[in-house]
Amino acid sequence: MSTGTTADTATGHSPLGWPLAALLREWSDGVTAACADVPHGARGYEVLAAVVHDAPPTQAALAARLGIDRTVMTYLLDELVGCGLVERQQDPADRRARRIVATEHGRAVLADLDARVRAAEDALLADLSAVERDHLRALLARAASAAAPGDDRCAVVARVIDT
Repeated sequence: MSTGTTADTATGHSPLGWPLAALLREWSDGVTAACADVPHGARGYEVLAAVVHDAPPTQAALAARLGIDRTVMTYLLDELVGCGLVERQQDPADRRARRIVATEHGRAVLADLDARVRAAEDALLADLSAVERDHLRALLARAASAAAPGDDRCAVVARVIDT
């Protein structure tokens, strides 16, 4: 099997497998380190990001969206609540449901985490200029959207981080 580090002499292009796998492995390690002080690490970061960036989701909807077992989500949210990052609020439309809402502290922590994740990504791509990094991000986002048009981005990242 080829390592993918050199171009195929017949076609003049390199396979994507090796560079994507290498980048994904190093990205995952960097994100894990950046999120080490958050309950459940990168998974906790993904939950907090989903809570902040979306309309306040119900606990059940959040679990379904991120592909997390509802029981596991309960324990994860208990820890995030215990750290003052999110709170459960009764849904005014359904008294049985709980909306998950980020606290001001949770929003501040997420802003810091976003900056740490961005720094880890920039370190990963340090051999590229800032313009090249932005271009690579845009190209990868476009290719990923075309390859998996219906996939939830947070759920995909959460599944990859957990493997």
